[in-house]
Amino acid sequence: MNGNDPFAGLPVAPAFTVTSTGVRAGEALPAAQMSGMFGVPGGEDRSPQLSWSGAPEDTQSYAVTVYDPDAPTQSGFWHWAVANIPADVTDLPEGAGDDSGSGLPAGAFQLPNDARLARFIGAAPPAGHGPHRYVITVHALDTPDIDVPADGTPALLGFNIASHILARATITATAETPAP
Repeated sequence: MNGNDPFAGLPVAPAFTVTSTGVRAGEALPAAQMSGMFGVPGGEDRSPQLSWSGAPEDTQSYAVTVYDPDAPTQSGFWHWAVANIPADVTDLPEGAGDDSGSGLPAGAFQLPNDARLARFIGAAPPAGHGPHRYVITVHALDTPDIDVPADGTPALLGFNIASHILARATITATAETPAP
């Protein structure tokens, strides 16, 4: 893992709680959240189940992001970005981030990840690269529409989140692919 802090330089925001039935903070991601598309044996590319609580009362929407700050790039790797989740929604089922976004609430949409797919793509750290962190974040926002186009990037979403953030909830899990 490198020292990249994905929240360094962003506005400080109070915390609220996010949980998952499959993903545990500090533990390895389950096979369901690994990437079969990127060749990980048993990987299913299924977005994790998420539930959250304790967001500020004036929250008008949420965004969800999944980010690997340890990817061997200058910018990490965005695995999933969802915008405009209505404020009355406090959970997403496992697999909500499939090709059609079938488990997302009305009005929410997925932006293309760094593989340029508008869906969740699981973890696939390069073999022998060491452990990677996967930062799963629910962002509570002060606007019902974060104003990013459906073909925008997760970085653009993050830029807009920075000026609308009320609070954030994070689970950081890990994954590693051993050297052959």
